[in-house]
Amino acid sequence: MKALTIARLTFLEARRRWLLWAVVLLGIAFLGIFAVGFWFMYRDVTRYAGSRLVQALQPVNIFFIAGLYVVNFLTVVLAILTSVDTVAGEIASGTIHTIVTKPLRRWEVVLGKWLGYAVMLGGFTTLMGVAVLGIVWLMADHYLPPNPAQGIALMVLGGLVALTLSILGGTRLSTLTNGVVVFMSYGLAFIAGWIEQVGSMLHSAPAVDIGIVVSLLMPSEAMWKRAAYLMQPSFLRELGMTNTPFGAASAPSQIMVIYAILYIAVALFLAVRSFQTRDL
Repeated sequence: MKALTIARLTFLEARRRWLLWAVVLLGIAFLGIFAVGFWFMYRDVTRYAGSRLVQALQPVNIFFIAGLYVVNFLTVVLAILTSVDTVAGEIASGTIHTIVTKPLRRWEVVLGKWLGYAVMLGGFTTLMGVAVLGIVWLMADHYLPPNPAQGIALMVLGGLVALTLSILGGTRLSTLTNGVVVFMSYGLAFIAGWIEQVGSMLHSAPAVDIGIVVSLLMPSEAMWKRAAYLMQPSFLRELGMTNTPFGAASAPSQIMVIYAILYIAVALFLAVRSFQTRDL
C-alpha cells in the first residue's frame, strides 16, 4: 500500500526535524524535574502523614495527574507544530508537485502523512506517560493509579484529534492561518473543559451544558478530562479530594470517546476530499 510508504517517509522526515527533538529534549528535562520534585514531595508527605493513607495519597495523586497533564499538553503541541505545514507548506513551496506527479493518489498522500505523524505521536505520548508512571511507581512504594492504560490511550486519542484537525486545515489554509485556527480551537476546548468542571462542582447545569457543547468543536480536552477522571482513585473522588486544576470533578461519558473517534474519521475524510479538489 503506497500510503504506508508515505507514512514511513513522513515519520523519517519528522525524526530529522529540530522541532521534534526540541520537544523530546524538553520532555526529558520535564521528567528530570518531575522526578526530583516528586521525590522531595513524597519524602515530606510520608514524614507528616505517617500511616494515614488518604493524607499521603492525595498529594501523590495531585502530583501524578499534574505530571500527566504536562505530557498531554506536550502531545497536543507536538501534534500541531509538526503537522501544521505538512500539506500547506508543501503546497506553498511547490514541493507537493514532486509527490502528486508520481503514481500516487491524493488520498494516499493525506492518509500516509496522517499515519506517519500518528505513529510518532502515539510513541511519544506512550513513552512519556509510562515514564511518569514509572517515576511514581519507583518513588511511591510501587503505587499505580487505576486504569493507566486507558488513561494514556485517551491522551493519544486527544492528540490525534489535534493532528487530524491540523492536517484538514492544511489542505485549504496557509501554514500560519492553519496554526492560529487549530491553536485557537484547542484554546476554546480548554476553556470549555474548565467551564464544564466548574459547573459540575457548583452544580450548575447551564455551565455544564455550555462546556459540553463547546467541547464538541474539538474534543481533545474532553479526552484528557476523562483520562484524568479514570486515573483518580474512586475513594478520593468520594471524599471530594480530586477537585484540582489538573484533575476532573466529572468525567465526559463513553459517548464522547466514540464521538472523538468519529470526529477523527470525519475530519480525515474531509481532509482527503479537500485535498483531492484542491487546485495545486
